[in-house]
Formats: sequence, structure tokens, C-alpha cells
Amino acid sequence: MTTTVRTRVAIIGAGPAGLLLSHLLDEAGIASVVIDQRSRDEIESTIRAGILEQGTVELLDTLGEHSRARTVGHRHDGIELRFEGEGHRIDFAASVGRAVWLYPQHEVLKDLIAARLAAGQDLRFGVTAEGIADAETSTPRVIARDADGRPFEIEAEFVVGSDGSRSVARATVSGSRQGGYFREYPFAWFGILCEAPPSADELIYSNSPEGFALVSQRSDTVQRMYFQCDPDTDTAAYSEEQLWNELQKRVPGTTLRQGPIFQRDVLRFRSFVAHELRRGRVALVGDAAHTVPPTGAKGMNLAIADVRLLADALRRLLLEGDERGLDAYPEKALRRIWKAQHFSWWMTSLLHVAPDATDFDRRRQVGELRTVVESAHGRASLAEAYCGWPFTD
Repeated sequence: MTTTVRTRVAIIGAGPAGLLLSHLLDEAGIASVVIDQRSRDEIESTIRAGILEQGTVELLDTLGEHSRARTVGHRHDGIELRFEGEGHRIDFAASVGRAVWLYPQHEVLKDLIAARLAAGQDLRFGVTAEGIADAETSTPRVIARDADGRPFEIEAEFVVGSDGSRSVARATVSGSRQGGYFREYPFAWFGILCEAPPSADELIYSNSPEGFALVSQRSDTVQRMYFQCDPDTDTAAYSEEQLWNELQKRVPGTTLRQGPIFQRDVLRFRSFVAHELRRGRVALVGDAAHTVPPTGAKGMNLAIADVRLLADALRRLLLEGDERGLDAYPEKALRRIWKAQHFSWWMTSLLHVAPDATDFDRRRQVGELRTVVESAHGRASLAEAYCGWPFTD
């Protein structure tokens, strides 16, 4: 026997997008059910990067005491672009009067889960969505199985797919899980987590003849760093000494503070935008709708921007019977999505060494870097995109 739950909005995926959407809907008096196939522990313990745009932090402020972005996170007022052995600071405050916060995604998720459970949110872990039925009607249904494998349905007035890059909802909206514009890059990031003090106060994006490196931070005792590698690189192929040597030679002029490496992984680079963001009473947000390379720090921020638009559209639909916001959602969201795709591609192209790069390509790349750092307008353009374009609606 299939168990049926009824609500106004069914949200597939308890990531930042799905959880924040449920919060914004709740503030408007709209009930929702959020499901995720992962356990709470898995969601909260999967360590992921996190640079939060100022607009994202301001929206998280609405969680009240549950948001720790400003108290535990670290405000950064700039980044360093390093090339030809010299560092060049991009001063966000001086350029655009904005900032970003270093606050990992799994910490954001802890805050959101705590806030939603405290508010009485119907949040169900271990539930696997298998598909969506009746998308074109006023009562779409999520077909799922609960944590014990029993059939389970959610009947709603609207369904939101915030279920990541392997989205089940995408098949309903776009016709297939692969339905979209796609680009794969010929390199990846080899990432490490290590026990060490910070090597710098702000992030260092380093372009070198050996390839790209990023020096980031997590806390006073744990650091995150990356270097450009082949996508098929085996994480066990390097000793700790080799990893430190590889990182150090790509950040000339900065002495890295070393410590035991306790995690290593390879992060592939992909760009994707779904062909469609909405069909009938089903819409996509976050990684279900798009993915970007991590160079521009746009992934989670772009998901939050989607949610901001969709929450307002759903409020107008469900409380006022006005479908205009929902009709406009795809076009409005895609404007920012494609800007973020361009910025992420541009930062990636600016800083990485392509496998087939020639001496001309290398010298041209350095010329482009100088064009950015030696121009107030160039620095401001990068700062505006990195800190997040202002919301215009």
C-alpha cells in the first residue's frame, strides 16, 4: 500500500537550495515537505567548499540565531591573483564596497537543517524520489520510497527539483536527465585538506607555468588547497612530500605552511545548463538546473539566487493566484545563470594552463592578467562578479 502525504510544495533535495526555499516559503505561510535520499549525518558531514556572496549571507541572516555565517565564517575583503612570482590583491571593498564570507557548504547545511527542524519543518531523510507524475496538472505527485523501501507519494500544488546534478526532477522538466547545454574541461583540481595554520589571510589564485593552484582556508587549524591536474589522476599517485612540492612550485613567492594531509580528492570541471527550468507545476533550482566550474565560487550562490526568485514566484502563485512570476522565472533565472557561466569559464581560462597551450597562449594569458590587475575597471569587474551581482528585482 502506498502512503500519500499532501502539502502545498514538495521539495526534492535537502541541499542549500531546497532547505532555504522551505524556509522562505514558511515565512510566507506556505507549507512544504522536503525529502532527501541521504541521511542527516551524511548531508552534514560531507565536507565541501564554500565562498558565500554578500547577498547569500544577507539572505541567510533571515535564519536568525541559527545562521553562523557571520560569527563562525570569515569575512574576506579581497583575493590575490598571483602570476610571474608576484601577488596582486583585488580589493573588493575599494572596488565595489562588498565582501564575501568563507563558510563551508556543510556548515551552511547544519544551520539550515537546525533552523528548519526548530520551525517544525516536515523534513524526511532516507527517502528516494523515483519520478514525478501529473506535472502538467494542478496536483503534481512525487513518486518515492521511504527509508524502509515502502512506496511513498507526495501530492502537492507544486514540485521543486533541488536534487543535485543527478536530478530525478530534471527528466520531468527537460525530457531526460542529460537534457541541457554541456561542456567538460580538459583538467581537474587535485584537492587536499591538511592540519596546518593558514598560509595566507585571503585566497590566493595562482597562475604559473606548472599550472594553476588555489590556496584556501577552512579554519585556524585546517586548510584546503588545490592544484590543476589531469581528470584521470589517481589520488594515491602522490606521496605527501610530492603533493607539497607540487603545490609549492605553483605558488612562487609564497611559502606554504605544511602539515599532515588527511583528505585528498580529484574534482572534475563541468559546465551544464538544463534546456528547461520549468514544466507545468515543476521547476528546477541549483545543481539540478546548472553546474559551474568551482573557479568563480558561483555554485551554491547561484542556487540561492534561483531560490530567491522561485520563492517569490510561488508566493504569488499560491497566495494570490498570480502565475506571472512563475512564467517569468526561467528567463529571469537564466540571465544570472549565463552570467555566472561566463564568469566561471573566464576565471578558469584566465588561470589554468590548457594541455595544448603554446608559448603564445601563455604570454597572451599573462597579458590578460595584467589587463585585469593594472586597471581599476578590470579589478572592479572581477570584484563585482566574485562578490555577486546585485539583485535587480
